Amino acid sequence: MDTFNVRCSMHEAEKLLDHHIIDGSITGTCIGRHMTGTVGHMTVVIVYEKHYVRVGNRLTLTVVLDDTTGQTRVFAVGGGGGEGIFRFDWGASENFKNAAFTALRDYVK
Repeated sequence: MDTFNVRCSMHEAEKLLDHHIIDGSITGTCIGRHMTGTVGHMTVVIVYEKHYVRVGNRLTLTVVLDDTTGQTRVFAVGGGGGEGIFRFDWGASENFKNAAFTALRDYVK
């Protein structure tokens, strides 16, 4: 699931994502965060990075949160991993993308 809505504020969603991805992992880190707009018209972009042993590489997870629809909407996409032109990552980027859903699953509408 790439896009879903949650029953919590954007700030609370950010805290839950950070706790799951950064605090719940040895190698997870936030490498960038950008916020624009005001409450009710806000968008936050967060880029996480994590080392995955099975691909021997670092992967990224980009999460976009917005409240422009009157509720907190979440979009997540994983990337990176693999070598060469085929960039085969054994499903690790999909697994990392799913970390956003896992972190927020108790709040998913």
